[in-house]
Amino acid sequence: MNWYSFLKNLFKKETKEDLMKKFLIVGLGNIGEKYENTRHNIGFKILDELAEEHKASFETEKLGDIATFRFKGRTFILLKPSTYMNLSGKAVKYWMIKEKIAIDNILVVTDDLNIDFGTIRLKAKGSDGGHNGLKDIQEKLNTTKYPRFRFGVGASFSKGRQVDFVLSEWSKEETSQLIERLPVSAKLITSFGTAGMANTMSAFNGK
Repeated sequence: MNWYSFLKNLFKKETKEDLMKKFLIVGLGNIGEKYENTRHNIGFKILDELAEEHKASFETEKLGDIATFRFKGRTFILLKPSTYMNLSGKAVKYWMIKEKIAIDNILVVTDDLNIDFGTIRLKAKGSDGGHNGLKDIQEKLNTTKYPRFRFGVGASFSKGRQVDFVLSEWSKEETSQLIERLPVSAKLITSFGTAGMANTMSAFNGK
C-alpha cells in the first residue's frame, strides 16, 4: 500500500469538514539551550510566540513538544520536533498520522537564507531549497506538495560560512526587530487555518 492509499484509508472515517478544521503547525529547529536563540531555530521561536498568544503550553510527547489550542472553530496542533533539524520528517509523519491531519493542513515553519531578514513567505509547495529539515520532510512524506512558511534570515555571511551563520545567534538589531516580526508571523499561521492559503498569501507574503 502506498503512502496516499494509507492516508486515504486512515481518514475514511473522518468527514471532509472534520479534516479541514484541524491543522498541524511544525516549527523546525534544534533542541537544546545552545541552539535556542539561533537563526536556524526561528521555527521554534514563532511557535513559542503563537502558543503564548493563545495561552497554550507545550508538553513533551513522542518525537517532540506539543501544544494545542482552538481558534475560530479550528484546532491548531503545534509541534516542535525533538529529532534535531535533519530528521524532522520522522516527527512530522508520526504526528500527521496520529492526529489524522490532511497534508494540505500541515504548515512547516522554517528559516530561509534566500530572503531578507524578517521577510515572510507562505507557499503551498516547493523544493527543499537546500534546507536539510525540509529535505527530510520531503523524503519521509514522499512529496514536495505540503505548505511551508519561510521566515527570512538573510545571507550576511562569507563564502563557506553558511552553517556557522544559521547556527549563530541573532544580532542585537535583529533581536529588536523580532519583537515586531514574531506577532506578525503568529497571525499568518492563524490566518492560514481560518482564511486559507490564497487569502493568507495575498495578505502576508513579502510583508
